[in-house]
Amino acid sequence: MMRALYTAATGMDAQERNVDAVANNIANVNTTGFKKARVNFQDLLYQTLKMPGAETAEGVLLPEGIQIGHGVRTSSVSRSFLQGDFITTGQPLDLAIEGAGFFKVSLPDGTIAYTRDGSFKRDVNGNIVTADGYLLDPSITIPEDTTEITITSDGTVSVLQPGTPTPQNVGTLELARFANPAGLDGRLGRNLYLETPASGAPVEGQPENEGLGSVLQRFLENSNVKIVEEMIDLIIAQRAFEANSNVIRTSDTMLQLANAIRR
Repeated sequence: MMRALYTAATGMDAQERNVDAVANNIANVNTTGFKKARVNFQDLLYQTLKMPGAETAEGVLLPEGIQIGHGVRTSSVSRSFLQGDFITTGQPLDLAIEGAGFFKVSLPDGTIAYTRDGSFKRDVNGNIVTADGYLLDPSITIPEDTTEITITSDGTVSVLQPGTPTPQNVGTLELARFANPAGLDGRLGRNLYLETPASGAPVEGQPENEGLGSVLQRFLENSNVKIVEEMIDLIIAQRAFEANSNVIRTSDTMLQLANAIRR
């Protein structure tokens, strides 16, 4: 009975983490480029009272054994990088990636971060930056007197200036993809990811090359969170938490009965 108490406690702890992940998904349902997280579980070690296939005194092999589990633990929290829905904005520096790839962003310390959030802006110097002011990599500068910005699906950035009927090329976007995007480090928040040994080295190139997706101007990629699915996962996690709490209550009742025998 004491084992059941600790086993059920591991279940409650695991479901608490599950609810935390679901809550974060729901909170970011409208976050541009956000990718939903899913909690994965593993069962813990088993106490073997009788090994399957063990030989009895009569020389007979047991077809089954006796192995008692000790609960569950959280093995990982993985991200789903499925494509989110596109929303039109009409803003010339709002970009979405259709297919594989991330925009490259240069952090203040020189580190390259990666994002699916294409809601870019122009800073005081005309550089294309994120909402937090981080420069796009490689950097692209829009002239101050620009009247129109055109970004093609292959990442070519052109501008139209007064007195110049022909658009001028001011740079080309680069994207990066990873063999295992689920291995990226998302601890920075702000829709940014960092490379890790688990993600592998980035494959960089111009959009529509090297297996990279294409760029859509005046669109943003919404999060891939589906509220209905998250609500179902939340209900399942809640019921699992309640079931584990009932196991603790039942174990406590059994201990009370056992203690009452002595009286």
